[in-house]
Amino acid sequence: MKIYNTLSTKVDELQFNNNIKIYLCGVTVYDESHIGHARTIIIFDVLHRYLLSRHHKVTFIQTITDIDDKIIKKANSLNKDYKEISQKYIKQYLEDASKLNVLEGVHYPKATDHISNMIELIEYLLEKNYAYITLNGIYFEVKKFSQYGKLSKTTTESINSGMRVEIDPTKKDPLDFALWKFSSDSPIWESPWGAGRPGWHIECSAMALRHLGNTIDIHGGGNDLIFPHHENEIAQSESKTGKEFAKIWMHCGMVNINSEKMSKSLGNIISIRNAIDKWGANAIRILCISTQYSKPLEYTVSNLIESQSKWRMIEHCFYELQFPIVDEEETFDALILSENTLNSVRIYIENDFNTPLALSEFLKFVSELNNYATMEKITKKISNIVFPIFNEILYIFGLRVLELSGKEVDEINHQILERNKFRKNKEFEKADTIRIKLKEKYGIELIDHKNYRTIWKKIEK
Repeated sequence: MKIYNTLSTKVDELQFNNNIKIYLCGVTVYDESHIGHARTIIIFDVLHRYLLSRHHKVTFIQTITDIDDKIIKKANSLNKDYKEISQKYIKQYLEDASKLNVLEGVHYPKATDHISNMIELIEYLLEKNYAYITLNGIYFEVKKFSQYGKLSKTTTESINSGMRVEIDPTKKDPLDFALWKFSSDSPIWESPWGAGRPGWHIECSAMALRHLGNTIDIHGGGNDLIFPHHENEIAQSESKTGKEFAKIWMHCGMVNINSEKMSKSLGNIISIRNAIDKWGANAIRILCISTQYSKPLEYTVSNLIESQSKWRMIEHCFYELQFPIVDEEETFDALILSENTLNSVRIYIENDFNTPLALSEFLKFVSELNNYATMEKITKKISNIVFPIFNEILYIFGLRVLELSGKEVDEINHQILERNKFRKNKEFEKADTIRIKLKEKYGIELIDHKNYRTIWKKIEK
């Protein structure tokens, strides 16, 4: 597998070990998670799923920043404890991830559970003179790390000190960043140097080193994190270990809402749950993988309608495969069609994670199968050949057909039998009543084939 590496500025081959270690910078839990977070976790979920489908062992960490100035500010404005705010939005984010069908095998370490690891790392950096103490806190001295800027391709001289860098007159250099902030205002933790709380960057280094060791295979996040956050992670971590912190740095592009950058100042933030409620989780996933991960994603009504239409095709195909005709004669070479599609999907994913072309290959496959279904050529034998590969590709993309209970399925099948009796007797009004009832009660759409063969499908909202 080859992935574009922000560090090397070229497409690098991922060198697989027995266990592939992936670290993804997660959410800061002070508000609802938005569609930008959804894009990143969906991209990395598909990567996770693909590696598992190829029988690799994967350890996937997505951290949660549950102590931060933004969380404290939100808590103070509502006169609430910071834990109440962070726990509320952690719960919401995990619910959102579940609705998006993110694999449960992801680990979500929280910053507040790793304060001791952060203090230990800071102690080392102080001891080795990579850091220094001021009246306001403890800072990493950027000039002590000679490779600073190697990820963002900047030099200490070329970086504007006012660009996303915290201004503090007690620092030796404007670029020096906080490892520990002294404070007497809650929430605070005790440390060997005085009460306070950790800086943002040290949180990620401490959690990554604690859970994944000195070197990570893939470190990911949005491309807005390249500088200063990921640059600072490298400086801290490699100063501690003397080893390469991450082999590949994989960054996702930002999300534009109707061609404008999504931001609170523009008031165009789209929350994950609102997006799912309006368009459905599968349409959101399809939208996110329809654009190359490193490029900006255009969140527009037209793109979402197109994504929903693509899902309807896939959904229809799934149910056609579920209800094949009895004839066992093989009407086309299903094995070659299926294997060629799966191989094409794999080739595109392994070539810099090209999900748009991989998805396009799958949709061609789906379209062809739907055409065969219209011609009554999906036999049981063909379904048995196609369905496992169809489901494997669904799994890789993280697309999920809605499920019904066994009791509901029995009731639907019974109603369809009754409806077909009415159709044979030309009692079309009664037949239509059953169709309407099934749609209203279960969200079921009926598809009539010849000889009174009717299949049904559960439609995602």
